[in-house]
Amino acid sequence: MAENKYPMRQPAPDLVYGSGDVAKLINHVMRQGKKSVARKIVYGAFDRIKEQTKQDPLLVFQKAVENVAPPMEVRPRRVGGATYQVPVEVKGGRRMSLAFRWIIQSAKAKKGKPMRIKLADEIAAAAKGEGEAVRKREQVQRMAEANRAFAHFARPR
Repeated sequence: MAENKYPMRQPAPDLVYGSGDVAKLINHVMRQGKKSVARKIVYGAFDRIKEQTKQDPLLVFQKAVENVAPPMEVRPRRVGGATYQVPVEVKGGRRMSLAFRWIIQSAKAKKGKPMRIKLADEIAAAAKGEGEAVRKREQVQRMAEANRAFAHFARPR
């Protein structure tokens, strides 16, 4: 794989919290280009977090992302006709992307409530080290640990 020749573009910081990470979360929540709907969902979730935890929602969100972001994952690698699950370190941008994806998927999987409430509950649970997104991270971590014997197949970089 070739290295990126150009730096990745960062979205403009969001309007309310001035955070690039919140802007990225809004972009992950967005469906079919409806950014205003995604903003309502995320800001509604942050308002609910503020009511429930009595803490700064930005700090709770950052703690949740930190708890969900995986340090290791497995990647398939074909060696001599066999495919091995090789544990590799997850780089910064992908860590954030996976954390956002898992938090949103966990929130979507819950039924019967508006998305802003489900997202708020999942972020609050992840900040405490609980919830489906944290379980997903632990599952990925266990998989990487179980396949540590194949670490020597990882490409030197």
